[in-house]
Amino acid sequence: MSNVIIQTENLCKQFQKKRVLSDLDFQVRAGEVVGLLGSNGSGKTTLLKCILGLLKTTSGSSSVFDQDSWDLDASAKARIGYVSQDFALLPWMTVLGLTEYTGAFYDRWDQEFVNLLINEWKLDQKQRVGTLSAGQRQKLAVIVALGHRPDLLVLDEPVASLDPAARRQFLQSLIEFTENEAHTILFSTHITSDLERIASHVAFLVDGNIRFNSELDSLKNQVKRIRITAAENLPPSLGLPGTLREQIDGNHGLLAVNDFEALNLEFLSREFQATATVEDLNLEEIFLEVSGAPIQPEVEAVS
Repeated sequence: MSNVIIQTENLCKQFQKKRVLSDLDFQVRAGEVVGLLGSNGSGKTTLLKCILGLLKTTSGSSSVFDQDSWDLDASAKARIGYVSQDFALLPWMTVLGLTEYTGAFYDRWDQEFVNLLINEWKLDQKQRVGTLSAGQRQKLAVIVALGHRPDLLVLDEPVASLDPAARRQFLQSLIEFTENEAHTILFSTHITSDLERIASHVAFLVDGNIRFNSELDSLKNQVKRIRITAAENLPPSLGLPGTLREQIDGNHGLLAVNDFEALNLEFLSREFQATATVEDLNLEEIFLEVSGAPIQPEVEAVS
């Protein structure tokens, strides 16, 4: 049996004349916790819905558990937990009543586990869903998605309505949920600090395609910022492979590269009689460099 849980090949999604996803190849393996990063409107929600079979792809393919996403059978759907951005809960039910009602649809429902999460996340079992705050409803939506202990959990901006303390508690619960590596998680978020805390892998969605999809630690080792000071003025472009961004001002340069391990710093030293300082980047800085988003000029800092 393949350990590939999610697979897309040449996936395209178009709404009328607007193409949102283009020739997108993406893969998630069993036990991975994959954070999907992209700017607003980049197509993250569209991609998740195509993967889950909630939207039909325009062309290309998408599969989950080796089944076509658009034709998932009942057994495959029962192995998936999903929380969307626009989740809807039955407002007239109590918190406990909603979880028990949902559990009736799943053979593997674990009400004891659900009750534990309700208590840990400080929800009142007797309170009606319609009277919960936005953050409390989001907690409940995630609990309902976790109740049948899904093999694949897909979350679209799962902490958008939570305060920092609640976000930390939620992420800790996810860490505990995946400790035995029997569960796979794909989640989109714009909060990079949360992603760094939990994700094993990161995928960048840029211009309708996956720009990077690798282990988080590997990504941080690949993408670096380099400040260069040379004895004389540098050429307008150094022509280094893997350059994401390049700013040259006289004998000072500021580079961002996506394959630092292949970069020959000794060549820089010999060719330009230059010294180079290498800087590690956090995930937010890496995303900005990879996506090509406008960044405040920094070359003055090395002058």
